[in-house]
Amino acid sequence: MELAKVTSKGQITIPLTIRNLLGLKTGDKVFFEERRGKIYITNASQITLSNVQDQMQGEAEKAGFQTEDDVITYIKELRKAR
Repeated sequence: MELAKVTSKGQITIPLTIRNLLGLKTGDKVFFEERRGKIYITNASQITLSNVQDQMQGEAEKAGFQTEDDVITYIKELRKAR
């Protein structure tokens, strides 16, 4: 458990141990979520990545990719076409 003081502008300094756990760096954004009276804080980039992964679920198979090598070959072909 960590303690942070709220300033008159509603700002806090996120303790270093928490920043490290969340993988936060200068300029990163955080996402606050309330669930059942508790507030959860998450690195916003992790939420975005998770959302993209959810949206892309199954797309590789639809495109005919069977293995990681298939994807790498496809990317190399795209780069040659430039």
